[in-house]
Amino acid sequence: MNRLAQEKSPYLLQHAENPVDWFSWGEEAFQAAREADKPIFLSIGYATCHWCHVMAHESFESPEIAAAMNDTFICIKVDREERPDIDAIYMMTCQMMTGQGGWPLSIVMTPEKQPFYAATYIPPENRYGRMGMDKLIPALKNAWKHQKTEVMNSAHDIYNTLVQQQVSRDESGLQPELVGKGYRELMGQYDKKNGGFGSAPKFPTPHRLILLLRQGETDAMSAARHTLHQMRLGGIFDHIGFGFHRYSTDPHWLLPHFEKMLYDQALLACAYLEAFEYTQEESFADVAREILLYVSRDMTDPLGGFYSAEDADSEGEEGLFYIWSASELKQLLGDKYSRVGELWNISEAGNFKDESSGEASPFNIPHLSRKPNNQDRDLLLEAGQTLFEVRENRIHPQKDTKVLADWNGLMIAAFARAARVLDDEFYLDLAKKANQFIQSQMTTEEGELWHRWCDGEVSVPGQMDDYVFLTQGLLELYESTLDLDYLDQALRYNDILKDNFIDAAGGGYFMTSIHAEELITRPKSLYDGATPSGNSLHMLNLLKLSRLTGKIELEQQAGAIEGAYTDALKRSPSNISQALIALQFAQGDTQEVVIVGPRHHSQTQEMLTLIQAEYDPFRVILLKDPEEQEHVSRVAPFTADMDMLDEKPTVYICQNFACDRPINSPDALQKKLHPEP
Repeated sequence: MNRLAQEKSPYLLQHAENPVDWFSWGEEAFQAAREADKPIFLSIGYATCHWCHVMAHESFESPEIAAAMNDTFICIKVDREERPDIDAIYMMTCQMMTGQGGWPLSIVMTPEKQPFYAATYIPPENRYGRMGMDKLIPALKNAWKHQKTEVMNSAHDIYNTLVQQQVSRDESGLQPELVGKGYRELMGQYDKKNGGFGSAPKFPTPHRLILLLRQGETDAMSAARHTLHQMRLGGIFDHIGFGFHRYSTDPHWLLPHFEKMLYDQALLACAYLEAFEYTQEESFADVAREILLYVSRDMTDPLGGFYSAEDADSEGEEGLFYIWSASELKQLLGDKYSRVGELWNISEAGNFKDESSGEASPFNIPHLSRKPNNQDRDLLLEAGQTLFEVRENRIHPQKDTKVLADWNGLMIAAFARAARVLDDEFYLDLAKKANQFIQSQMTTEEGELWHRWCDGEVSVPGQMDDYVFLTQGLLELYESTLDLDYLDQALRYNDILKDNFIDAAGGGYFMTSIHAEELITRPKSLYDGATPSGNSLHMLNLLKLSRLTGKIELEQQAGAIEGAYTDALKRSPSNISQALIALQFAQGDTQEVVIVGPRHHSQTQEMLTLIQAEYDPFRVILLKDPEEQEHVSRVAPFTADMDMLDEKPTVYICQNFACDRPINSPDALQKKLHPEP
């Protein structure tokens, strides 16, 4: 009996009609395994995962393979996006046992949840050096029946290794030279021809690009700019409906895996905004606007939350929704086709090869070879609108409409930052509405978060990334509004993290709360993946909160996270780029700017504009409005003696634990910010 039909997860519902006797994760499954004396087959994936679909069609929908699975295992299906804690534990297992990871993730384990076999995609029969399900299942059945002592011993050894990896601590912390080492490592991996890092597959990794942008080095800036330009030109970008696909299967950013993930849109929007702030190249701002248009149009719930993803497949074929034949484009574009086809590299024979077979495709992925001039850009926008309207009538890929608190935090940060950088209140309204959605729909009466909302139902207690990523969103909201309520909320989340998630022995924070379900170990996020490490981002959040509030204990909490970064992590600092961004902030000449004056006073606004005119990622700004005196004093006690001079809005600039003389005129502030040589 397949038990998934009552689930909310789109991924689990995709498997509700399988002949596999799936359980969802829970005690019912483990009790069944103990009673039947069977191992557990744990399958972890997500709704928009292409190879998850392939394995489902080949194996989980096969009556023969399903019968063998039901006879041999108790089978559990987990949505990695709903349960990142479970995924983290068993992905670490897979990487430890096989040297690689990915989804679908296939784990065989004891009824006590201790793994003894790990793989990713498993074909139905032996293929490309991979053992097929038809051979693997009987081999595992035989091992469980006839070599159970060896199997249990192996599972226990693997479990002990997992536990040991969580308790190491390095008191030396993150040394300043790691930033330079990480920069050099990234530049050594940089693809000078195509942009990005390494060969294929190629992932956007926006946190790496932000680290390069903040180096102040010409080569680093050039590498980041080049990569951002090349990604926008390539097929990894949807030239018709906008937004970025997950990653490129080739070095040239041409052929993507076509799923679109919310976190990629959020992180890439921030990277393009940062590049625009540094360079003032309008093309970077345009890409940010395109990403945010896609999210606001296609990925936003009417109540305000942001959806998780769109699938790679439609009508059973990956990318079908996004590709075009030359004949179809000729018919749709008419006399525009000649120039548009040339710009988008359209070919009668098709312009890409199928990833798995290597065979030429008769279809085309629109992509550019170079940045178009203004006339060509206008032509492409017009053609793109025509094709978008046609494409809307195609069968769409499935949309994963669950709302995840952590990914929403990243998207709130992107919209809030865009509102400030691009001076557009529309983006701020979206950020505020999404935050209000989290507070009203995904928060308990005690102020704690739920991880997932779907169709009005919440599930899974909030995990570390939910609190950390939302705190980043709140800090961006504060910077764009100077509304102290957002700082209050960020500080409350930090209290929850400190009370319920901290690892006092090993340093840093666990992914799960002390009140969460007990798993075989409490995982901890340290390496950057598709999203930055929660511990690394929280280090930066704490440093910013410390500068904004003047509370030294917050900086001490940030420093305590450093102990979690062991020698193994430091040997490859490019894999902890977000930690290096935090370290750079901690070691740099950060500047705290306090503006004392009524928020709507013309001089207050003029001074704020002067301060924000030049981008500085190492500066924080606090507004002390006399009408909010009590609130400001509670949040930031260090401002108690900062008042307006001569009843005029006044700026206090503090750096290296000392404050300059207060400034109460825009002209004097301009001279301070831009002294004459």
